[in-house]
Amino acid sequence: MSQHEISLTVNGAAVKKQVEARMLLVHFIREELQMTGTHIGCDTTSCGACTVLLNGKPTKSCTVFAVQANGGTLETIESLAASGKLHPVQEGFWEKHGLQCGFCTPGMIMTAKSLLEKNKKPTEAEIREGISGNICRCTGYNKIVEAIQYAAAKLEEAR
Repeated sequence: MSQHEISLTVNGAAVKKQVEARMLLVHFIREELQMTGTHIGCDTTSCGACTVLLNGKPTKSCTVFAVQANGGTLETIESLAASGKLHPVQEGFWEKHGLQCGFCTPGMIMTAKSLLEKNKKPTEAEIREGISGNICRCTGYNKIVEAIQYAAAKLEEAR
């Protein structure tokens, strides 16, 4: 198999690894970096469980090759809880019961984080549109929306 060296910044740290050209980013994250917070759900871009931020944009890592991330910046769910303190989006999911089984939660949180970076005070409709690429099979999304609204208010307080 053809090996390629890639260099990227992962959660603020420089990483350099040899990978097969056909290795998906989600497998690179889970297998090479041993960061298992990014989940594999469908392998077809349908569910969003594998969503990470690649160069600041929500990206379904099951549809990107690791070599495509070369030179980029990758942020995973593992980056959010600084010094043991939950990120406001994580706190919102906890406080507003925005999860049940938790399988979709890392991807949902990363998508919500990106949404709130672009739109500080999203409406309910904007939140629902913003997370529309992430599927939760357990909830009716109401608690997820409330969690994101909570995070928006918490982030506003911090400004």
